[in-house]
Formats: sequence, structure tokens, C-alpha cells
Amino acid sequence: MLATLDNRLAPLAGSTHAILRIGTALLFMQHGLMKLGMLGGIDGQGGSVPMAGQMGIATLLETVGAALMILGIGTRPLALILFVEMVAAFVIAHMPQGGFPVHNGGEVPLLFALVWLFLVGNGAGPFSVDAALAQRRGSRTSA
Repeated sequence: MLATLDNRLAPLAGSTHAILRIGTALLFMQHGLMKLGMLGGIDGQGGSVPMAGQMGIATLLETVGAALMILGIGTRPLALILFVEMVAAFVIAHMPQGGFPVHNGGEVPLLFALVWLFLVGNGAGPFSVDAALAQRRGSRTSA
């Protein structure tokens, strides 16, 4: 019975891969937009972060990086950069507060890090610019 269910669900792999990549990137982008003063800003009043320094780099990665991730452009190297950003965010902002991630608010950056790590290993999936470019290269090679 489980094997039958597994066989029936297997065709969803490409779609769910894309949903994971795009959905995560849309959620991730909200953090960058808040740092830019949108969506209520970082203080609920439209406040933004200075674009110089660590927070500016994070803002750039979370907005531009997420937009590229939505499209599936340069997914593996980009996902590696975003993975490192989220591990750094956890170490810098959450770990010093002690306790488990559930106590120090670190679940969100760690969950983002895990998804980015999945995409480092698995790429963008079939519904992406990366896949279209790979398919195009493949058809040129076989021609």
C-alpha cells in the first residue's frame, strides 16, 4: 500500500521542488523588503536599515537573491551564499541569546538554511531558468 502511494506521489517531485524553491524565496524576500522599509519596515513604522555594512549586504541578498531564486537563476551557487548568510545570522544574532533555537528565535534562519542547503545539492529543479538553459545546452550537444 505504501509503495503504491509512493508511486502515485512520485510524479509530483518536480512540481513540489519548484514550490519549495519559489515559496521559500518569496518568504525570504519579505525579510529583505522589510529591511528596505516596506511591509511595515523593521520597526512596524516603515523604518529601514543602513545599506552600508552587514545589514545592507543581508538586504541585498534577501531581495535580489530571492528574486533570482524565484526564477531559478544560478541556483546552486546562490543557494550556497544564502545558506552561509543564514548560518551567520543564526550565529551572530540568535546563538548569543542562548538556549535552543526555539528559545532564541533561531528557527527561521535555520529553516531557511536547510532549504538553501537542499537547493545547493539538488539545484533549482525542472521549472527554472537553470533547467531551461541546461536543456538548451543538451539539445545543442546532441545536434
